This record gives sequence, C-alpha cells and structure tokens, in this order.
Amino acid sequence: MQANTLFPDRVVLGTALASGQTRPVPWTLAIATARDREAIARLRHDVYAQELRQHPANPAGRLADALDNCNVVLVARLENEIGGFISITPPGPHGYSIDKYFPRTALPCPVDDRLYEVRLLTVTKPHRGRELALLLMYAALRWVEAHGGTQIIAIGRREVVELYTRVGLRPTGQSTRAGAVTYDLMTASVAELRGTAARLGEVFERIAERTDWQLAFSFAPPAPCFHGGAFFSAIGEDFADLSRRHAIINADVLDAWFPPAPGVIAALTAHLDWLLRTSPPTGCEGLIAAIARARGVRPEQVLPGAGSSDLIFRALRHWLTPRSQALILDPTYGEYAHVLERVIGCTVDRLPLDRARNYDVDLACLEEALADDYDLVVLVNPNSPTGRHVARATLERILRRAPQRTRVWVDETYIDYVGAAESLEAFAAQSENVIVCKSMSKVYALSGARAAYLCAGAHQLEALRAITPPWVVSLPAQVAATRALAEPAYYATRYRETAVAREQLGAGLQKLGWQVVPAVANCLLCHVPDEGPDAATIVDRCRAHGLFLRNAANMSQHLGQRCVRIAVKDPVTNSRMLEILRRVLG
Repeated sequence: MQANTLFPDRVVLGTALASGQTRPVPWTLAIATARDREAIARLRHDVYAQELRQHPANPAGRLADALDNCNVVLVARLENEIGGFISITPPGPHGYSIDKYFPRTALPCPVDDRLYEVRLLTVTKPHRGRELALLLMYAALRWVEAHGGTQIIAIGRREVVELYTRVGLRPTGQSTRAGAVTYDLMTASVAELRGTAARLGEVFERIAERTDWQLAFSFAPPAPCFHGGAFFSAIGEDFADLSRRHAIINADVLDAWFPPAPGVIAALTAHLDWLLRTSPPTGCEGLIAAIARARGVRPEQVLPGAGSSDLIFRALRHWLTPRSQALILDPTYGEYAHVLERVIGCTVDRLPLDRARNYDVDLACLEEALADDYDLVVLVNPNSPTGRHVARATLERILRRAPQRTRVWVDETYIDYVGAAESLEAFAAQSENVIVCKSMSKVYALSGARAAYLCAGAHQLEALRAITPPWVVSLPAQVAATRALAEPAYYATRYRETAVAREQLGAGLQKLGWQVVPAVANCLLCHVPDEGPDAATIVDRCRAHGLFLRNAANMSQHLGQRCVRIAVKDPVTNSRMLEILRRVLG
C-alpha cells in the first residue's frame, strides 16, 4: 500500500511507524500553563537580557511585561523540556507591544479587531534550528486564523529576518532599536501567509509528523469537500425568493427530478405545522421498523442517520485513526477521500478506474486489493460520478473472500435505479464485515429531508448506536421516509422513466460530440471534445443561462480537465439543457 501525505488533525505517527521504523520523539505543541509561563519569564531573561542585551539584566532573573496578562503563549516541549515559545497579542484595549516603537498612523495596515501581533519568537540554545522556529510561527498563524484574524504584524530581529520572510511576512521598511537589538517591522495578511504555508507544504508535513498538536484547532485548516449545489447562489442562499428556482436547472447535484410519492406529500401537507413543532421519536423507532420490514432484516441491523454524510462522518471517525489504511475507488464520491484523508488523517490508496473500460471496476484488481489487509474498503455501487455498477452476485462472491478484519463499506445511494434486488443489504446483515450505506435522498426524492441508514450485522452497529445522538432524524424526515417506503410501485415507475430520460439525454449529448459513459443511475459522465472549450469553461458559460453542471475535474485528478457530469432530469428539462449547451458551444 502506498502512503499518502496529508495534514492530519493530530499527527504523532508519520509514515515511518507504519513500516516498522522508530518514530522520533515528537514535539508537544500546547498553550503555556502557569508553570510554563514562570519558566518562560526566566528564559526571556536569559535570552533577551543576558544573551541579546535588549534589556538590562535584573536580580530576579526574569522578564515580564504588561501584556503578559492578555497574551496567548504557545509552547513547544520535548518531553518535559521547553524548547521554544511564541506569544500572540489579540486585538483589544490593552494595545500591542509595537505601540512602544511605532505610532499607529505609521502602521502599514488597519488597526482593527482582526489585527493580531506575533511576538517573542524564541528557541532555546540546545534546540535552535529552522524547523522548531517554523513550527512556532506556523502555530501562531493557525491560532490567529482559527480565531478569525485577518492580519498579522510583528517585529523580527534583523539577524533572523529570513525566518520571518520565509513564512510570508513582508518587511515594511521601518525598523526600531531596543537595547543592542535592531528589529524590522513586518506584516502580512492571513490569506498571504496561508498561501506561503501551502507552498511549503512538504516542510510542514514533515514538521507535522514530529508534532503532538495539543491545540483546540487542527494543524491545518479544514478544507471543505467540494460538492455540487452551486445553483443556490442563483436562487439565493437567504431563501428570500424561492420562486427563482423555476429559472434554474440544478444539474450539478443528483437530486431526483420527480416529486416524492403522493403519500409523502399528503402526510407532510396535512400535518406540517404539527410536524415542525413536535419532537420526533427519540431513537427513530418507527422509521427503523419500516426500513427493517421493507428490506427483510432485523431492526438491530439498521442504524438511522440524517443523510449519508452524517453516517460517513460518524462511523468512519469512530472506527479509524491516523494509523489506519483505507482503499477507495478513483473516481468516486468525494466525501470519502475528504473524511479519510483530511478529517481522520489515515493513509488512503486508490483503485484507479480506466476510461478505456468505461470506468468499470477491475474485479481482479479489487480482489487482489481486498487481500491486502486494509482497515476499510469503500465501494460506491453504482458509482458516482461514473454511474457504473457491479452486479450483486459478483460483488457478493468477491466480498465473501475479503479478510474479516477489513470492513467493507458499500454505498448504495443509487442502487434502486438498477433494481431493489441488486442491493447487498440482506447479505450485509448476515456478514461479519460488510456495511451497506443507504441514502434515501436521491431515489426517494427526499434530499432536503436528510434521511439515511446503515444496514449491517448488529455487532458492527452496536458501538455506533452508542454515539448516535437522540432525535438524529427530524420528525418531517422520519414521516417522509416511512411513507416513501410504503409506496414501492410509485418509485419503480419513476425509475423506469428515469432510465428512458437518461438514454434520451445521452443521445442528445452524443450529437454534440460528447463521449457519454453508459450509466445506470440518474447522471451521465461525459468527456467533451479536445478541440472545444474545456469543462470549466462550459460550466461557467452554462451558469449564465441558469444551467448548473458539475465540472468533474474537481472530483478526481484521474478525470482530467474535459469531463462534465450532468444530472438526468425530466424530458422537458433535458431538452432545455441540450438547447442551452448547443447555444454555449456555438
């Protein structure tokens, strides 16, 4: 398995540990305690009075100032020894240390409630080296960034000003002298410093591997997983005028084009005011019973959630650690890579899907990978964004041979478009290690309600049930999902209509010269011709006409820059989409 570097929340392992090598003792990075602050006062005297002669030495052998009561001090320890520290002065009536040297009218940035001062960067003699100083400066950046600051100002000792410029601080041309030390005034926006940190990514990854990060926020700012849904920018995210939706085609998400079943609408319409003001059943008991009846499993083999994303975050974060190793398809639904790599911080390998094979899973490669003792394997089936499917009988045969210690998570969000008989739910309920994740958003037209569930052996769900909050699914969602399960004939008709609409839309896209990947779900993945505009340009042009498509390049580097995913809509809307595409393509 190949390691994948990242910025986990709290890294103390590194890739060396996975290969059996000895991990270096990590630096512990934390907020200074009262005992630390007393030791720091003495270290400040040693460095700034005796060594640098910025201040006169004093009999007490300690240095302090008026800002100590409001400053935040971050300290790096190696076991029980302080190796360095840095101080952060937040905005407030107490002012900044630079006020002693520079009038505020001379400062190169606004002095407001987003300006933070970073000061007293200090590394003790036994530990002086670039990496510890960089760690402390980066920690200060993260503190300011996490607390909403937008600008940092500092004075850097001229002899080591290169350390400051390396992380992105800019000299202003102003300087001051304190005792025997000359300081240069420096500043930068948090956005500029974040850009520099990104360019130094490998350096900070190496530092992260050697750091036990004990601050309330993560080592790296959480990067959101990119989804569709950009169409709400045109409707209005304040929901002030929802009638705007009629002018918008939201083909960048795979919401159902059809309404929920009549029984769903009738129940919500007749009882909406009561549903909105009434607490739902605490443990979703009625919904669980309805799912169990519909799927032919026992209630203890079902765990509800507020959409599949809730279940993904809840389960994977409970089961896995930065030490874990996981396998996902590539391309596939982006939430999995996001949670595994950026939230949990574990090693993630990818099973590449080949365009020449229409992105079908190479079953021989999958079987070989399953034998590689992963902690988790994620299979989205049918897959998104490709819309391709592995038959139930084939997948069951392969999964029976997977190691029992390897959890296999099968996401069946779109399985009903193929047919309910293709679901692995009954298989998973009797399995030792297979978990099926079922969203009720797309196939039941309940995306806004947020209802989903896991189906697995009761032993897999036991620990998750303990960390499932009460009332995890809202009462309107529980009622809607329960009524939807009672009307399978309605939805079966809609799935057949979706298949017809998908074929018609695909034929129209092919007439534009697009290569359309055959699919079984409510989407089509398309490669646009090399001689025309790329995916980003097409998506941008379509938005001007109220059509929102998904640029698949941000779903996988494997797809390149000329790949678009488009949701299947009703025949009239599909015709509108084709007309807009003909217009923007000239």
